[in-house]
Amino acid sequence: MRILTVIFFMLFLASANAQDDDQHVYTNPRTNEIYIISGKDTVNLTKIIKEYKPLPPRWKRINKVGLNISEIAFVNWSAGGNNSISGLSNAQFERNYKHEKVQWNNEMIMRYGLNVQEGQKVRKTEDAFAINSTLGFRMDNLSNWYFSAKANFNTQFANGYKYPDTDNPISRFMAPGYFLFGFGSEYSPEGKDFKLYISPITQKSTFVLDQDLADAGSFGVKKATYDADGNKISDGQKVVTELGFLVTNSYQTKIYENMFLSNRITLYSDYLNSFGNIDVNWLLDVELKVNEYVVANVGTQLIYDNDVKFEETELASGEKITYGPRVQFKQSLGVGVIYNF
Repeated sequence: MRILTVIFFMLFLASANAQDDDQHVYTNPRTNEIYIISGKDTVNLTKIIKEYKPLPPRWKRINKVGLNISEIAFVNWSAGGNNSISGLSNAQFERNYKHEKVQWNNEMIMRYGLNVQEGQKVRKTEDAFAINSTLGFRMDNLSNWYFSAKANFNTQFANGYKYPDTDNPISRFMAPGYFLFGFGSEYSPEGKDFKLYISPITQKSTFVLDQDLADAGSFGVKKATYDADGNKISDGQKVVTELGFLVTNSYQTKIYENMFLSNRITLYSDYLNSFGNIDVNWLLDVELKVNEYVVANVGTQLIYDNDVKFEETELASGEKITYGPRVQFKQSLGVGVIYNF
């Protein structure tokens, strides 16, 4: 609109000052193109309007919510089976700013899923809440490398259990919670949905704000100390802080028509404790778009965290022997509806 306003204003000035300033407006009768002629200079206004391309918006936003449902029911089924229904809700919101040498990417992800099976209590199948923010500055408009600061926060909404035991939660909101903040450099090429972030200095804080879980030393915090009679001497640590090296990568691409691949990976190694042990969080998703509202998703997630120990055996005395960290793997398949606004 601004360019059109300028053009019409120029036309008005040219018409008003045609006699005084030796300017006039000329329309080619064959092509209907409009020209402004001032002395020896000629401007083709029609060509300017056709070739004009508005600047891209500085803010780009994404609002996406979805729901996947799967169900199975049996009536007089000779092979047997339990009726069940599962639901997974998810939401993704992005607010991304880019102008000349500055870019600022913000993202919030929420996922929550439940499963109801005949003869069993409701079970949680998915639970995630994450906020990511990256602010970057580049030295010139031709470079794809940005000096960046990155912040990341992760936790969950509800209690987690080792089913069928639903009396003793093994995780809660902010137990664990993770916060990472650091400085580094991000490679973000123009026109490609690809980002590579490398940070030699990143602080990672692990929160276990539930005292029972903190006393047990869950998720890498220092456990409580007890005397010989089992009386607690000191509480378990609720926050542990690390300083390490962080690498993240995100990549989205179109595989085939209506088939899209999304890849996210985070690698972190602590300088102060067990440097060389790498924490891994790798998500890989394939989305098959049926139409504007119906999609199918196939996803996997692989996690390795050296601070998360798994129990292997329990002695007759009740003492539990920990096996140590293990590779955690999750796979999901769903069909549902999605809405973008």
